[in-house]
Amino acid sequence: MLFSLLFLALLSSAASLPQALTKQDSKVLRPAVEQRQCSLTPTNPSTYWYESIKHNGISPVIPDGSNWPVFRSVKSFGAKGDGVTDDSDAFQAAINQGNSYADRSQNLCGTTGQPAVVYIPKGVYVLAKPIQMYVGMIIMGDPTDRPTIKASSNFDGNFVIYGKDPSKTDATINFYLGLKNVIIDSTAVNKDKSLTLLDWSVSQNTQLANVRFQMPYDSSGHTGIAMPEGGSGTIMEDLYFHGGVIGLSLKNQQYHLKSMTFDGCSTAIRVSGSYMANCQGCIFLLCGVGVDTTHSDWLQGLGTFIMIDSSATSTGVLINTVAATAGYDSIVLENVQVDGSVSSTVTASGNTVLKGSVAKGQAWVYGNTYSPGGPNTGVFETGKTHSTVRASSLVDGLGSFYRFAPPTYQEYGVDQFINVKDVAGLPVAGDGTTDDTANLQKIINQYAGCKILFFPYGIYLVSDTLFFPIGSRVFGEAWSQISATGSRFWDPTKPVPMVKVGNPGDVGVAQFNDMLLTVADVLQGCILLEVNMAGANPGDVAFHNTHFRVGGANGSKVWTNCGGNPDTCKAAFMLAHFTSTSSAYVDNMWAWVADHDLDGGHSTPHIAVGRGVLIESTKPLWFLGFAVEHSTLYQVNINNAQNVFIGFQQSEAPYWQGNESLSSTPDPWYPVALASDPDFSWCGGGDAQCRMALYQRISGSKHLSLYAGGFWTFYNNNNGCSGDCQNDAVRIDSTTGLYYFGIGGHLVRNLVVNNNSPLVTHSWSPGGWGTNAAAFLADSQ
Repeated sequence: MLFSLLFLALLSSAASLPQALTKQDSKVLRPAVEQRQCSLTPTNPSTYWYESIKHNGISPVIPDGSNWPVFRSVKSFGAKGDGVTDDSDAFQAAINQGNSYADRSQNLCGTTGQPAVVYIPKGVYVLAKPIQMYVGMIIMGDPTDRPTIKASSNFDGNFVIYGKDPSKTDATINFYLGLKNVIIDSTAVNKDKSLTLLDWSVSQNTQLANVRFQMPYDSSGHTGIAMPEGGSGTIMEDLYFHGGVIGLSLKNQQYHLKSMTFDGCSTAIRVSGSYMANCQGCIFLLCGVGVDTTHSDWLQGLGTFIMIDSSATSTGVLINTVAATAGYDSIVLENVQVDGSVSSTVTASGNTVLKGSVAKGQAWVYGNTYSPGGPNTGVFETGKTHSTVRASSLVDGLGSFYRFAPPTYQEYGVDQFINVKDVAGLPVAGDGTTDDTANLQKIINQYAGCKILFFPYGIYLVSDTLFFPIGSRVFGEAWSQISATGSRFWDPTKPVPMVKVGNPGDVGVAQFNDMLLTVADVLQGCILLEVNMAGANPGDVAFHNTHFRVGGANGSKVWTNCGGNPDTCKAAFMLAHFTSTSSAYVDNMWAWVADHDLDGGHSTPHIAVGRGVLIESTKPLWFLGFAVEHSTLYQVNINNAQNVFIGFQQSEAPYWQGNESLSSTPDPWYPVALASDPDFSWCGGGDAQCRMALYQRISGSKHLSLYAGGFWTFYNNNNGCSGDCQNDAVRIDSTTGLYYFGIGGHLVRNLVVNNNSPLVTHSWSPGGWGTNAAAFLADSQ
């Protein structure tokens, strides 16, 4: 009886929840600039604003952190950039710089508490030996005149830049790394020498954007990017590869490859390992082979390679693959244009299986396919064209899905920026201790639409909702943190957003770049992000390189205040909510509930964040390079939504769930608080492998275009498992107009359950990392 009364009381409280819960180098798309009473005015200054703005970031979580140098220019360490001087030592000195506590070359390197932005002004910087990056750092060039990092003719090394942190023994835990706005040039090196310009063996929360890889045209030895140690990537974007024997050597669990041009590469993309990939807006010019998947280092490891909104000109074979068996080596092409010089669009084991273009409104599928009215076991197709429909609001005038480059705001002068720590009369600390809520809110209100807000690196504690109105633009530094604290975020029956973007019905601009949203304590009533507003134009409301983290690093009590039982660690209510009135463009977002500690000194966590990302918008939403991991009920929930594009989603279940776990979903979040929450009523009471977080839940929705879902289960209760570790990955109910290409699962029995009936199962659709479907079209009508 007592339980029943409590249950009714909680349901009553839930009913009162807030309403929000009921040519690549030259042609860059950018959202329109909003005009208001005090509007921002582009001036195209001669000096990039980031060089001139005050840099007063600190690192609050290490000794002497107030003296930690976040920003460092290579010129300050003696780099000449004159195209002659060897600047190798100056570059590494800038990377290694620390404080009285440590520098980044010591064994203490590779922590989130040692952030660094290594800035490179315009110039040509010669390197005679490699440079080494570390976790927590970004190498960033002047985007108005990208600096060139040039390997000397006597270069000594196999890689020009090592992106993987040597202190992190596994590439899958190389997070928080960035390289952007530079040119890497190997044309002075013997064209036949084995040389890779960038080792990018990295994983989530990494940014590789606006980089040109300049190699000799007729090289037999130069590669632009390689990832020899693998990794678990999310997105790389706006890259240009000139020459070389290989542009991109892809060996990674999954990737979204966006807006990439390959010019004169012998092989543009060589896939030596990938379970799921989407090449969106890729251009192939004068290449021998566009994509070659015949050299896999992983036994039966290729899942699905998707190419959309792309083109090939004067290229021999666009895709060279092996004859598909079951769900391995699957290929999907949609809206791919080739000219008459392309001898074969797809060649499989030496035989041409597709010649010519794949038109708009069509998808060509080579692999396991589930069609309307087809058998539950699906059909293995060796090249069939299907009609597709894209919501008109999601595409541009050419019928391609919108995509935008991450903004640099290079068109604005430094006078149009405000450093939030440097506003007279409104002190802001960013020290992880001071409550900055009131003054930050006043600064945001005062300058919305008038200035761009620069958040120097720090931890900005907020004890109440931080509201960003129309006109807000935010630019962080090495992932500046906004962190929730205090009792306002405690009550799970009355959840409160930490960051709220606009009100329902608002239309305008709101943009966030290089930020991290987190919690400073166990806050079971905290929604880290709520988005209510829409843009007048696609991309006006946007999140670029903006991420979530709960636990996992110093600076949060989630570690010290969580025991071994997830029931005691309901650390946040939800990571992000895109409400019914929202419309946003999301590019490179990792929403992570930590499964391990990045900084050392903590045990394996059992963090129970209730929900991942809830999507309820009926207006257009775009997600490109989107990873959501380890939330309790679901990772992504598309509920009564319309007009949604997901270019790529990677997810994992919480490692503590499963057999013999102390808590089975929906515990510890039972009873359910929201109508959109799955209640797991389809599971038996003791079926722990059924009561695990869904990777995707799609219900009551329509006009959805989803691509490249990689859904990986590794553990049951933090222990390894054999066979199927989890029952269900994706559950779809009452949904129409769904076009889903590329769904992969690892150690999951039912990859897709459609209207309560298993359709894509491990036994019917083996492939990739376990289970693989090239096309799921059963709900397209």
